[in-house]
Amino acid sequence: MNELNFTFSDLVAGYVVSADRDQNQFVLKTSDDREFRVRMTPTVFAELVRNLNEAYQDATGQAWDMLVPGRYLYVYGVFYPEQQTTFEAKHIVFLGRTENEYRFESQDWWVKQIKQLADFYLDAEFPGDEVDYRNYRTNLSSTGDKQKSGRQETDTISRLVYGFASAYMLTGDDRYLEAAEKGTEYLREHMRFSDKSEGTCYWYHAIDVKADGTEQKVFASEFGDDYQAIPCYEQIYALAGPTQTYRITGDNAILEDAKATIRLFNRHFKDASPKGGYYSHIDPITLSPHAESLGKNRSKKNWNSVGDHAPAYLINLFLATGNPEYADFLETTFDTISAHFPDYQASPFVQERFFDDWSKDQSWGWQQNRAVVGHNLKIAWNLTRMNSLRGKDEYVNLAKQIAEVMPAAGSDRQRGGWYDVVERVLEPGQNFHRFVWHDRKAWWQQEQAILAYLILTGALKDEKYRKHAREAASFYNAWFLDTECGGVYFNVLANGQPYALGTERGKGSHSMAGYHSFELCYLAAAYTNLLITKEPLELYFKPKQGGFPDNVLRVAPDLLPAGSVRIGSVWINGQEHRDFDAEALTVKLPADAAEMKVRVRLEPAEVALDADLLEVDGGVAKIALAGEFEPRVTRIVEEQVDAALAQHATSFVFVANDLKTISSEAIRYLVFTKQRLGSDVQMSLVGTNDAVRQAIEASEFNEEIALA
Repeated sequence: MNELNFTFSDLVAGYVVSADRDQNQFVLKTSDDREFRVRMTPTVFAELVRNLNEAYQDATGQAWDMLVPGRYLYVYGVFYPEQQTTFEAKHIVFLGRTENEYRFESQDWWVKQIKQLADFYLDAEFPGDEVDYRNYRTNLSSTGDKQKSGRQETDTISRLVYGFASAYMLTGDDRYLEAAEKGTEYLREHMRFSDKSEGTCYWYHAIDVKADGTEQKVFASEFGDDYQAIPCYEQIYALAGPTQTYRITGDNAILEDAKATIRLFNRHFKDASPKGGYYSHIDPITLSPHAESLGKNRSKKNWNSVGDHAPAYLINLFLATGNPEYADFLETTFDTISAHFPDYQASPFVQERFFDDWSKDQSWGWQQNRAVVGHNLKIAWNLTRMNSLRGKDEYVNLAKQIAEVMPAAGSDRQRGGWYDVVERVLEPGQNFHRFVWHDRKAWWQQEQAILAYLILTGALKDEKYRKHAREAASFYNAWFLDTECGGVYFNVLANGQPYALGTERGKGSHSMAGYHSFELCYLAAAYTNLLITKEPLELYFKPKQGGFPDNVLRVAPDLLPAGSVRIGSVWINGQEHRDFDAEALTVKLPADAAEMKVRVRLEPAEVALDADLLEVDGGVAKIALAGEFEPRVTRIVEEQVDAALAQHATSFVFVANDLKTISSEAIRYLVFTKQRLGSDVQMSLVGTNDAVRQAIEASEFNEEIALA
C-alpha cells in the first residue's frame, strides 16, 4: 500500500560530492546531508542562473567540467522507481562559473534586478511617458496587463511607491523618483483623511475609480479577515512608500503625515496599560479596539500590529531623521516581541496571535495554531537590525534561535526554498510539519529568509549563516525571476516551476505590488556589498532645499553595525562635495542649491582581502595577505605580484598569518600565476591557519605551493 511505483519529476538541490564521467553519473548531497545519485541523460541541458533581462546562458557543453566537489546546483529530473531508484537529470542550473561563485553576490546583481523590476511596473501601470496614478490598477496579469477592476488599494500603491523610491536610491534614474513622488502625492490627495481636531490622519482602505472618472472611497477594510474594521497593518503599510521617498527628498509634508499616523497608532491602537503592544483592529466609528462589532478581532494583538511598524516605515523614518523618539518606539517594539512571541516549549515557531493579556489566541480564523514561516524569519532579520541600533542580548539570542531551528522546520531541504503556512505542532507519528493549504513557496517568504541570513552573516560575522543565505538566494534567483515577461512570480511549486492559477498568477494583486521584491534588491545589495563581500555601494538622493533639518542628509543604507560602513565619496550635481562626516554617514548640504542630486559612495570599513608587498630582498618578494582570498579579489594580489616583478622578484613568500580563508579558485590562481612566471619561480605560504592549510592540501596543489 502507498508504494512509490510510478515515475515522477522533481527537483533536487545540493552540493556535488563526486562525479564519474565514465559511469555517466554524479553524487549530490542535500543541505541536510542526504545523497542522491544522478544519472546524466543524452538530452540533459545545463544553464547558468540569470538575472532579469539577461539572455539564456548555456553551460551544457561545460557541464561535466563544472561538476566539481563542493559546487551547489539544481537538478530537475525524473525518478524511476526501479530495483534501485534512478534519478535521471533533464535540466541543471549552475549558480556560477566556478564552484565558489554565486552570481548574485556580484556587486551589481541586485542593482540590475531592481532596475528591471522598476521598468516592468512603470511599463505596466503607466505605459507611455506620463506617470498618472489615475490609471493605476491594483491587479496585473502575469504579463503586466491591467485587469478590469477600477479598485485602487492604498497599501498596494504605497508598496509600489516604496519600490520606485528604492529603485531610485540604487540607480539614480529620475523616472523612478518621479513615480515615487507622484504616487506619494496621489496617496495624500485621494487616500488620506486628516482629522485636524485630533492631529491624526487615517488612510482609506481603497478607492473605486468609476467609468466616468469619479471616485468612491472605501474607508473600512473589505477583506474577509478585516471586514468592516480598520486593521492596523493597513495604516502601517500606507506609510511604507512615502517614508522611503522622504529619505530621498526630505519632503516635510511626508514627515507630517507620518507623525499624524503615529499619533493615530498611539491614540487608538496602542494598549496604554502595562500590558503594552498594539491592537490589530479598531472599529471605524468608535475607533475602539474593544468594540463588539469587531467580532473575532476584538481586543486582539498580532505580529502585524506589533512588529510590522519596524520594516514597513519606522526603521526608515529613523534612518532619515535620527530622531530618538523613533529609536525608542523601535526598542519598545522589539522588547515586546522578545517578551511575548517566543514559544519554544510548544513549537519551533513563534506565537503570532494574542488576546489582550498576551495569552495565546489559537482559535482565530484561518491561523488557529499555525505558523507563517516568513514571519519567523522576518523577526530574526529585524531583531538583528535593531541590535545594531540598541544592542541587547535578548535580541541576538532570539534571532540566533530562530535562525537555528527554522531550516529544519520551515525550509525544503531537498529542493531548496521556504514554505508558506504550516501547522506549528507535530501530531504523534509525524516527522514533517503539515502544510495548511499547499506546499507552494511564495516570493515574499524567500525574501525574509535571504535578508535574515544575509544580515546574520554580516552583522554577527558568522559564516555558518552564509550557507543558508546562499541557498535561499539561489532558489529565488533560479526559480522566481520571470525572465520572459519580467517581474517575479507570486508562487512557485515545491519543485520551482511557476504556479499560474487564480490570483497567484498575476504580478499585481492585493498581496503583490512593488514592495518585497524591491526591498529584497535594495537590502540584499546593502548587506552583501557592505557587510559580506566588502564592495562599495552607491546611493542616490534628491533633497529639497531646506527639507532636512540643518541641511544634514543622513545616508545610512540600513541599521548596520556601528563602524562597519563609511562614506567614501560624495557628488552633488556631478561635482565632488567634501563636506560630509564619513563615520556618522551624514552629508552637509549646501543651503543655496535650488536642486540637488546627491550621489554617495558607501564603503565597507574593512576590506575583504588586503595584500601588501612588504619587501623584495635578494629576489625574494614577501607579500602579506589578510582577510578572505576569493576569486573576485585576485586582482588585489595580482597588483602586488606585478609590483614585486617590477623589482626583479624571482620567488614569492606569502605571509598568511592574518589570512582567514582561501578558496579553491584562489589556489588555482596562485598555481596558474606560478606556471605563467616560469618553472624556476618558487611560491610558498607561511603562517597559515588550519583552514587555509587544509584547503591547499585538499586541492592537491601543495606540491606546487609550499607550506611553511
